Amino acid sequence: MALSPFTRPKPEETSLRRRAEKLSAPFPGLQAEAERVAAIVAQGVHGRRRAGMGESFWQYRPYDSSDAARSIDWRRSARSDALFVRETEWEASNTVWMWRDGSPGMEWSSDAKKIPTKKDRASVLSMALATLLIRGGERCAVLGESERPRTGRAGLERVTARMAASMGQTENLQADIPSHARILIASDFLDGADKWRERLSRLTARPASGVLLHIIDPAEENFPYSGRVRLTYPGSGLIEPLIVGRAERARENYVARFAAHKQTMANTARRLGWSLVTHHTDQPATRALAALYTAFSGDMNK
Repeated sequence: MALSPFTRPKPEETSLRRRAEKLSAPFPGLQAEAERVAAIVAQGVHGRRRAGMGESFWQYRPYDSSDAARSIDWRRSARSDALFVRETEWEASNTVWMWRDGSPGMEWSSDAKKIPTKKDRASVLSMALATLLIRGGERCAVLGESERPRTGRAGLERVTARMAASMGQTENLQADIPSHARILIASDFLDGADKWRERLSRLTARPASGVLLHIIDPAEENFPYSGRVRLTYPGSGLIEPLIVGRAERARENYVARFAAHKQTMANTARRLGWSLVTHHTDQPATRALAALYTAFSGDMNK
């Protein structure tokens, strides 16, 4: 029986609706920004040139509404009540899986009025890259959250929606992916080089490789503070704040240690065969997106 327009929603229904609205709120704004950034970069890059689409059979998978009708394998589909798509090795090895760090520290910005949070910038760049890649015929997915890689407009909408709402848990880096897949990892990498070396080594052993997007707020690198400063660890009430009496005296040592951390991450990426793109959140997103697109385009065309 239909509900009367005057029927009050149950408390649990109201709670679910509010949670859904909160979850979806960032998507329209981030999607619009991602498409704007992608459009600017797309004007300056040429179409993708491929050596070939690959003929070696990889696997059959169920047909999805985002697939083109010409991709259906009618002979295989005739043997069952479902439609199947035939994938080749090229399609499997040229899928891009994306992961954006969702740790509390990524929610930070040194100037909320002028600079986006690291999380928002990482989301926009990931979504914009997916826009460019999918327009070029590639398949994309959010690591640990997408049921399978997708292409086409419907696929793009699903991928970008998942990226906008993603919790970015580190456990997702252990999700199953095909061998030789390509991965984008967007993070500030402040967990420490040792942890990231272990995580990347696991991915490389699958084997998989890709690009690290190092997101940096300018204040994290320059430490532009003076006088008495109270430093807190985002998202943790267990670690006591650090009080620095004369911040300017700590600047030289801090800057040197941060530079050393950046170099360690760059060295780690190079040794494992990954590329690294560094982006400061006070700089135009188009620069980083162009670098990311170039990195993935070059590797996929080899």
